[in-house]
Amino acid sequence: MKWITRERPKIDRIACPWLIKNFVDDEAEFIYVPKDKVFEKAKELNAIPYDLPGATYTHEGDHCTFDHIVKQHHIKDPAVLQIAEIVRGADTASFNLAPQAAGLWAISAGLSYNYKNDHEMLAIGMKIYDALYSWAKYVSEEKHTWNPQ
Repeated sequence: MKWITRERPKIDRIACPWLIKNFVDDEAEFIYVPKDKVFEKAKELNAIPYDLPGATYTHEGDHCTFDHIVKQHHIKDPAVLQIAEIVRGADTASFNLAPQAAGLWAISAGLSYNYKNDHEMLAIGMKIYDALYSWAKYVSEEKHTWNPQ
């Protein structure tokens, strides 16, 4: 299926493709267009719009689009639920929700600055979310300690 959203992705528009590709639609294709063209192009391309008001998948109250996808597709993976809290904190500037939220925002903003091609940015972002998932699933309890002795 094709999924479409506005160009110049940050937090949710990178996190959602990772979630969709890994837990909803492994054949997903992602399209980025100017904000005012999303619904027109969605109809033309038979694509699912996401992460903007009026879209099939969007923010709901204090929850971001990533949360909405998790809810709609009944994703129960504990690592994904942990990532959802981090993404929500980063995407809604609620950095108090998870200690990693501010860092995820910083990484996302840096990606957006460094990569002007949205699909190139998405490819790098997918690797970042793969790493975040591995951390959440396998090593989130691990502590980094350094003792110079």
